[in-house]
Amino acid sequence: MFHRRLLAALLLAAAARSHAAPPPISAFFDNTPFNGAMLSPNGRYLAAFIGANDRRDGLAVVDLDTMQANMVAQFNDTDIGKAQWVNNDRLLYSTADKSTGQRDVRYAPGLFVVDRDGKHYKQLALRRNQFVRNGEDNNDLLPWHTYMLDQAGAQDSEYVYVKDISFSSVGNLLSEDLLRLNTRNGKAESVDHPSSARSWLLDQNGEPRLVQTLEQNIATIRYLDPASKAWRTLASFDAYTGGGGFQPLAFGPDGALYVVSNTGRDNSALYRYDLEHGKLPPRHLVELDGFDFRGHLIISNNKLLGIRIHSDAEGTVWFDPAMQALQAKVDKILPGTVNLLTPPTRPQSPWLLVESYSDKQPRRYLVYNTDSGRTSEVGRMAPQIKPAEMGARELYHIKARDGLQLPVWLTLPPGAQQKNLPMVVLVHGGPWVRGGSWNWDAEAQFLASRGYAVLEPEFRGSTGYGRQLFQAGWKQWGLKMQDDIADSTRWAIAQGHADAKRICIAGASYGGYATLMGLINDPDLYKCGIDWVGVTDINLMYDSGWFHSSDLPAEWKQFGMPVLIGDQVQDAAQLQATSPLAQAARIKQPLLLAYGGADRRVPINHGTKFRDAVQAAGNTQVEWVEYSEEGHGWYLPKNRIDFWGRVEKFLDKNLGTH
Repeated sequence: MFHRRLLAALLLAAAARSHAAPPPISAFFDNTPFNGAMLSPNGRYLAAFIGANDRRDGLAVVDLDTMQANMVAQFNDTDIGKAQWVNNDRLLYSTADKSTGQRDVRYAPGLFVVDRDGKHYKQLALRRNQFVRNGEDNNDLLPWHTYMLDQAGAQDSEYVYVKDISFSSVGNLLSEDLLRLNTRNGKAESVDHPSSARSWLLDQNGEPRLVQTLEQNIATIRYLDPASKAWRTLASFDAYTGGGGFQPLAFGPDGALYVVSNTGRDNSALYRYDLEHGKLPPRHLVELDGFDFRGHLIISNNKLLGIRIHSDAEGTVWFDPAMQALQAKVDKILPGTVNLLTPPTRPQSPWLLVESYSDKQPRRYLVYNTDSGRTSEVGRMAPQIKPAEMGARELYHIKARDGLQLPVWLTLPPGAQQKNLPMVVLVHGGPWVRGGSWNWDAEAQFLASRGYAVLEPEFRGSTGYGRQLFQAGWKQWGLKMQDDIADSTRWAIAQGHADAKRICIAGASYGGYATLMGLINDPDLYKCGIDWVGVTDINLMYDSGWFHSSDLPAEWKQFGMPVLIGDQVQDAAQLQATSPLAQAARIKQPLLLAYGGADRRVPINHGTKFRDAVQAAGNTQVEWVEYSEEGHGWYLPKNRIDFWGRVEKFLDKNLGTH
């Protein structure tokens, strides 16, 4: 009798869990009160981005020896967006207003500095331009277009290197000059360089050593030889189509240059570049099976300890036996998650930073004491999310109809029912990006929490999986790229994951374009479509009209788009046949369309023209929403929550989960 009562209680508990309300939309799409952390060079102090008690995101410093925390910088009218340690005692930071959409942005990030105890605060660069002063002292500050460099530098003096950026009228980067800035007195000196700089790389001593320039479509990498003090060219290649070049990654402790290249191979690999002879060595240092190399060096105490890699998931290859042993200890303490260890650059304390995550667990930040073996959590992203309520995420490889291998991500809802599910085919934007990774993904997990399988194909044209997959997508918008998405969908049906009668296609930007073309090309496959900030006509990308300015650079339109997408003259018939706007009357499935009124990447006339064309045809129902203050995507939490609430209702109406 006791065992039967116990069994009945367990069954009732399981039933209660299965019918429990899913996490609220805000758990996935609200701003998080914790936004990351970083160790000081000596490892004794931890700087963290924290916005507690409805306050703006500030910068707090924790003394790890005493575990005493102190908020050292916080504004009333904006958030702190980026920061880096100048040295063990000082922090450089800039702002990012999380309450303002793109339409209403009036201020640059600015540059500020403060000691780790909150003293000796100083503003270094303007947030406003020269025409809008409002109390800022223009005489002593660097101009508003001064930005932090995304490299730490030496971190052993009062000096940092920062960027002085020139922009076009629509916000495109024209050049990126470098300044050596004294963070105590605010004085800066420019760094001489050839041609029009687009990016920089500091060496092992924190000094400028590489510059990449761009002239029309040709990118050139130049090296400042420490012996001759002269710049010399290492490589030149087409900036838009690649091939024959490399991307600098970092300088090692001994001054060796590490680069990423796919010369003579499909997947790019990591090389130790031969600076003496100016060429790639015959053998690579690190390759990732089935993936292009992605990662960074881990250097501590002037020693290369390992390499952070990103294949299906992030991980670490340790060269150092002591770090291998520490990794094993931390993995034992934190089972079931990927645990990324970051040691301080010049350790004088026993602390390491640990980032822990899985497909079900949003990223957590912890510190680990190598002396005591003690682990303490600092903060976590998306704190309302419970891993037990999330679905599993896996990477599969399938074959397209022409035999090309396609990576495909599949996220399934939590629970026992894993077959014949309603499914959302979520198409990534870009399209020349890597779409997915094995981690917690807010959009996929939100849909899975509502009972949907989520399929994310890495169609041809996607990057990160080799040059063959990337190059196979050239001039294939609406054609073979679209076939790949359909083939992935049919694979999910054949595997029993998806109910063939309940499938919706969705995506943003290029993903929005693919959504519309999916409804046109494969009307039997998709019951509905959700397009946000999506391209609706390729010719509109070339010319969005005098009233709607686009931020696509003129060089990209001249040298990149004709090769990767299509030439307006030579491929005119193809661009017409693959234009959702021109083919709008063929769409008969229900549509949800959402656009940003201040979008400069895909101006809103892409959406309005297409909406009007579909409504004029009268073949389908269209739900339209405009977020007037938003740009290319939803920056404000209220709009993210509103949009995904609309998505939930739209899917429930057109697919349902029961």
